[in-house]
Amino acid sequence: MKFSVSSSDLLSKLSLEIGAISSNPVLPILEDFLFTVEKGKLTIAATNLETTIITSLDVNAEEDGQIAIPAKILLDTLKALPDQPINFIIDDDSRQIEITSAFGKYKLSGDNAADFPDIPSEDGVDSISMSATSLQEAITKTIFATSNDELRQAMMGVYIQVDYNNVIFVATDAHKLVKYTFGDVSSEVSQNFIIPKKGLTLLKNALSSDVNVDIAFNQTNAFFTFADTKVVIRLIDAKYPDYNAVIPVNNPHMLTMGRKDLQNSLKRIAIYANKTTNQVVLSLDQGSLTISAQDLDFSNEATEQLTCTYEGEPMTIGFNAKFLVEMLGIMDTDDILLELSTPNRAGVLLPAEQNENETLLMLVMPVMMSN
Repeated sequence: MKFSVSSSDLLSKLSLEIGAISSNPVLPILEDFLFTVEKGKLTIAATNLETTIITSLDVNAEEDGQIAIPAKILLDTLKALPDQPINFIIDDDSRQIEITSAFGKYKLSGDNAADFPDIPSEDGVDSISMSATSLQEAITKTIFATSNDELRQAMMGVYIQVDYNNVIFVATDAHKLVKYTFGDVSSEVSQNFIIPKKGLTLLKNALSSDVNVDIAFNQTNAFFTFADTKVVIRLIDAKYPDYNAVIPVNNPHMLTMGRKDLQNSLKRIAIYANKTTNQVVLSLDQGSLTISAQDLDFSNEATEQLTCTYEGEPMTIGFNAKFLVEMLGIMDTDDILLELSTPNRAGVLLPAEQNENETLLMLVMPVMMSN
């Protein structure tokens, strides 16, 4: 097996692939890239058995073949080389790899390609298509709300509900919830599945903004294909909680104000909050919002008063400042709405203006106030 390739082109592909290689793999072969050369094209695969990334690029090939190459030594070599053509010569019997650059020769041992895990195939799939920009947006707006609790497998991923021309992305950790609905897709299916957070993070990093993404899915995997890259993610096999049941529908108390003003005030007040609960107290009245926090252990306290538009009865409610700051940071509108019902029920956070074809709803549970 012989081929030559630009070192920088290969490096850019491998830098993307390395995300799918675990630092503590369960099998030694999972520390490798799988190289397959066929008809002038090099296809590279890397997997951690949960997420598989496959990319390809054109090379000058004299002989076709397949080899598993240790990832770290190859990547480190390419990082240390300036851009130039490099040649690979692989002995199929001994699996010795010789790389030649303008500076010299580098030899390393490869592994048997047959030991590399089978890459999942698209059997019995449904499919939809959406722009990479929309997909990145959906991942960004939801992934932060996923849970890290391994006892709640379903909540460690983003729930994706394909409903013909709508795709709904939902994430929750039981303290906060995000529901993002995107309406500009063409689909003839109604299905749902849960994609783990780690796989989505790798996918988001791999996406380039100006492409279309074909998304195929079956009972076990989701396949994301774009440009010369495919990302395969094993789905979480669990039942997602009924998220609609926790979204309060009757919220007569409504606060409207500048997103940045609220976010910056919360950041300042949170400095004085109890470090365990991060509790801040919002006191709402006509035309004014008072935000306060105290940490009795250290005799710390802070209060700020902001102007706002408020409709409803005067009300006092406690929230985790960290959650509110994070949620406000995900939004990109100037003004926000906070809809409330009672001090012990979740607050609903919305952009004051929603874009056409997309709606964002965030829910945050209150922190019970001690008397």
